Amino acid sequence: MSTEINMVVAIVGPGAIGTTVAAVLHEVGHTPLLCGRTPRDHLTLQDGDRLITVPGPIQTNPIQITRTADLVFLAVKSTQIGAAAEWLKVLTGPETVICVLQNGVEQLDRLATYSLSGQIVPSVVWFPAQTQSDGSVRLRGDVRLSLPDTTASRVVAKALQGTRCSVDLAANFSSLAWRKLLQNAVAGLMALTHRRSGMFSRADIARLTLAYLQECLSVARAEGAELGDEVPQEILDKFQAAPADMSTSILTDREAGRPLEWDIRNGVIARRGRVHSIPTPVSDILVPLLAAASDGPG
Repeated sequence: MSTEINMVVAIVGPGAIGTTVAAVLHEVGHTPLLCGRTPRDHLTLQDGDRLITVPGPIQTNPIQITRTADLVFLAVKSTQIGAAAEWLKVLTGPETVICVLQNGVEQLDRLATYSLSGQIVPSVVWFPAQTQSDGSVRLRGDVRLSLPDTTASRVVAKALQGTRCSVDLAANFSSLAWRKLLQNAVAGLMALTHRRSGMFSRADIARLTLAYLQECLSVARAEGAELGDEVPQEILDKFQAAPADMSTSILTDREAGRPLEWDIRNGVIARRGRVHSIPTPVSDILVPLLAAASDGPG
């Protein structure tokens, strides 16, 4: 594995998260290779009054890739991993580190089926970034990643050293991943209601949110996550303190009629709950509704 700052870095999936990581690298002179489905000559990140333009072009044909990368940021949604598999095959070799910028606690399991030669690093993405109607991305917070404390993770940290993306190498990574999953699970309510963060100011939605988070917390603890009793209220407080128009990726996908990441964000709670014989009454209602909203029929 290379740990040099001039390592070859590729981003597969230059959406909201991928664009943000590309922009922080480009700011310090380490512009990554961009790989995706849609041809564009640049990416644009809006950060307050600043516009950061990342030069392309975005590569759209894996066959044209002639060498492997030292580090690949996989920034596609879990519903798009199959479509990104060809990129991963041509970009990765035995020494390549693949940093998975996806939601959920099953990142390693889902990529294991593709028999990739590189070393896979799961992550927790803590920054809010939203794709705009013109294709640009709006960043609405600080850029931060949490990674497990491993040798491969240090390659990611080295690549991002000197950028404004802070990297936390966490001994308690599993607990952090479950905490973020609880936050993502609650966002499923936004997809069903077609409402943004302002909805959490309603007393009835707040009660439902806390009941769901208590259910999720029980499953997370059964899975080994060390999360305190205060976590559900803290997550609700965060949604209530957010700008009323704050969206989330699962709501954006619902509005665009795209498949939803309902299984890795919400279905996992019910699935792991059954393993531990933990009742999940809110999930038993929420998950079928999200699945039908995503996959139909009808």
